Amino acid sequence: MTLQQLKYLIEVVNTGSINEAAKNLFISQPTLSKAIKTLENEIGILIFTRTSTGIVLSSDGAEFMSYARQVVEQVNLMEHRYLDSPYQERLLSVSTQHYSFSVDAMVKMIGQYGGDKYQFTLRETKTFEIIDDVKNLTSEVGVLYMNSFNEQVISQLIKENHLAFEPLFSANPHVFISRDNPLANKETVTIEDLMPYPRLSFEQGKNNSFYFSEEILKTLDVPKNILVSDRATLFNCLIGLNGYTISTGILSEELNGTEIIPVRLEVDDRITVGTLTNKKAQLSRMAKLYLEELEKCIESYEIL
Repeated sequence: MTLQQLKYLIEVVNTGSINEAAKNLFISQPTLSKAIKTLENEIGILIFTRTSTGIVLSSDGAEFMSYARQVVEQVNLMEHRYLDSPYQERLLSVSTQHYSFSVDAMVKMIGQYGGDKYQFTLRETKTFEIIDDVKNLTSEVGVLYMNSFNEQVISQLIKENHLAFEPLFSANPHVFISRDNPLANKETVTIEDLMPYPRLSFEQGKNNSFYFSEEILKTLDVPKNILVSDRATLFNCLIGLNGYTISTGILSEELNGTEIIPVRLEVDDRITVGTLTNKKAQLSRMAKLYLEELEKCIESYEIL
């Protein structure tokens, strides 16, 4: 087993593709495949399994991957300290629902710990993909919510995939609306108040079950619906169409400006946001630092 093989393995997991990893590593695809096969034979486990959509880490591979990340990280630290060499690339991938505090924490962590060379990935993505990313260790950390409606389904998926959910906070549901929306001066709004306005939601692709929705009350029938795939588009529609979306009420003015505001939604429900990690994997140093920054960001907000 060599350090180079471990670095190859990390790149394959980060890209999710042997072809893409080979390009990034500036080696041929057969060379990379042979290196992985040699490593598998040496340690006596199957690291990757092939599926119709590509390669994924096996159960044994996920556990091995957690150790590989730590070994590479520790070698980088030793080289930097004792050989006076530049600190090697810092690595971290996070998959999250569309929360500004997830971005805020990543920005602060990079600013404080990024150094001269790093490769961080922050995926604002679909709920099912967050679970899949953490299961396959494409991401070390996931961020998503649960409530009384989706808790049973999401918890079962977490259990089946040997993941762990750690609550960050619980909040009353709010709507995000434009500061110029006619409802902006109200202290609270009701479902009836929202009916004339377009509801904005993040699309969930082929896994579009109500249980995977990023917003509560998705089973509620409303006359105007708009599905979007990114936060910038959603915010533009909130402003341009006087639309609304349902979320936690936590919004970073530093990152998102002041054009969008939260208003409390009068419903009998709570949103619990938490982090998702893989039980079979030990978190890297950078993952732990991200979680620390995430908690600090949450503490800085007023959660209602």
